[in-house]
Amino acid sequence: MNRKLLFSTIIAIMATIFIFASPDTTKASMLETEAQGPEVTALQQDLIQMGYLHTNATGYYGPATARAVEQFQSDFGLIVDGAAGPQTTSRIDEVTSVAKAVYGEARGESFEGQIGVAAVILNRLESAEFPNNVNGVIQQQNAFTAVADGQYSMTPDQTAYEAVRQAWNGYDPSNGSMYYYNPEDVTSDWIWTRTPNLSIGQHVFAS
Repeated sequence: MNRKLLFSTIIAIMATIFIFASPDTTKASMLETEAQGPEVTALQQDLIQMGYLHTNATGYYGPATARAVEQFQSDFGLIVDGAAGPQTTSRIDEVTSVAKAVYGEARGESFEGQIGVAAVILNRLESAEFPNNVNGVIQQQNAFTAVADGQYSMTPDQTAYEAVRQAWNGYDPSNGSMYYYNPEDVTSDWIWTRTPNLSIGQHVFAS
């Protein structure tokens, strides 16, 4: 066997060993029944906060946790399998981010008004004029007062989460609006250039 062939053979063997020895990162990030540990605890705390899990966070992924995950997956357009993989945990993060914005911006408004705020965020996701991800939309400079003044860091209540769920499933009391504002608290004349669609509570929703 010449040196070139020998070298190629050694490289191929080493590559095969590396492939089979490397961890399956997709599987490693999958939480499912009988899993245990701090990642399960964190998941359970999220599910409790959202109103899906009605037990304590034990750190053990049992049937109650699986059922809670299934309900969340069903509510937010995911494959319903009861396992919390990357898509499910990412969706939980997205929903929580929108709920934090809703709570920070509109917790004093009616339920309809809170759904309207959630709908505006989701409408922006569908527009080329805004970032194409939830975090980008919410964190865009000067986009939301609650982010600027720190109210975004508050813990949302279950009403805010329910408002997000309804908006996520297509209910849009804002009539497709991309903006909303309180006429009493306007700090930029630019907002007056937008076309008003309707008012809900203290907020005017506009395109």
